[in-house]
Amino acid sequence: MAALDEFVASPVVRAAGVIPVSVIIAVRNEAHNLPRCLESLHDFGEVHVVDSQSTDDTVEIARSWGANVAQFYYRGGWPKKRQWAIDTLPLAYNWILLLDADECLTPELASEIQTAIQDPRFDGYHVALCIYFLGRQLRHSGATFRKLSLFRRGKGRFECRLKEQDASMADMEVHEHVVVEGRSAHLKCPLLHHNVNSLSQYIRKHDVYSNWEAKVWLNGNTDELRPSLTGTQAQRRRWLRRRFFTWPGSSLALFLYKYVFRLGFLDGVPGLIYCCFQGIQFFHIKAKIYELEHASEAGR
Repeated sequence: MAALDEFVASPVVRAAGVIPVSVIIAVRNEAHNLPRCLESLHDFGEVHVVDSQSTDDTVEIARSWGANVAQFYYRGGWPKKRQWAIDTLPLAYNWILLLDADECLTPELASEIQTAIQDPRFDGYHVALCIYFLGRQLRHSGATFRKLSLFRRGKGRFECRLKEQDASMADMEVHEHVVVEGRSAHLKCPLLHHNVNSLSQYIRKHDVYSNWEAKVWLNGNTDELRPSLTGTQAQRRRWLRRRFFTWPGSSLALFLYKYVFRLGFLDGVPGLIYCCFQGIQFFHIKAKIYELEHASEAGR
C-alpha cells in the first residue's frame, strides 16, 4: 500500500447553502500559496488538504481556514497522492474538485461550478488554466491548458501510466489525467494558476517530474488515455509529444515553437524564461531516457 492516513478527528462540513462539492488540495510546504487558494473556496461545502509532512506552516494555515487535514506517506507504487485521497478521504459530497495550492477560483468560476453540477447529463468538467508566471499572466507562449478537475464521485479516477514508481518521481500524479466514465464538458470560466514563486523551487520540482517522464517513456502505459490527434487536449498533446520527441534538436524546436510561433516574446521576460524552461525540461527528459537505457545495457 502506498500510504497511511492521519485524519482530523472531526471533518469540517460547512453550513447549508454552500456549493455541495468536496475540494481536495494536494500540498507540501505551500504556506505561501495556500491562503490565496483557501480564501477562494469559502463557498464550498468542505475542503480537504492532503499534506506530505510539510516543514513550514502549511498545516496550521489549512486548519485556520477550517480545512480538514490528512497526511499522506508515500512508499512508492500506486496509488499516488490524489488518487489515494479520492479513495480514502471521508468525502461528504457527490462532486469532487481537485486543486493545487497555487491555484484559486474566481467568483465567476465558483458560480459556474454551482450551476454545472446540477446538470445530470455530465459526470465531469474540464477547466481552463489562466497561468501566471513570475507575476505576469502568460497570454501566449503556448501556455493554454485544460484539465479535468471537477467530476462526480465514483465516476472519475486517475489513469495509472506507471506502476513501478518511487519517491524520486514525486509522491503525486505528474501528468496522469483523470478519466471519467460518462460524458464531460468544458467550463467557460478559467482557474487562476500562479505557476511559480521561486525559480529554484520550480527547477527542483521539474527535475523530479523529468525522472517520472523518462520512466514513462520507456515503460509507461497509455491504454486508458491513448494518444490521439483527434481526441481531447491531453490526448492531442500526448500524440504530438510521442512523434516530436525523437526528432534531433526537438528541445530547441520546442523553445522556438513556443517563443516564436506561439508569440511567447509578447509575454516579455517571463515569457522568455518560461519558453526556455520548457525546452530545457524537454532536454532533461531525453537525457534521462539515455541514462536509463545506458544503465540497462550496462547491467545486461
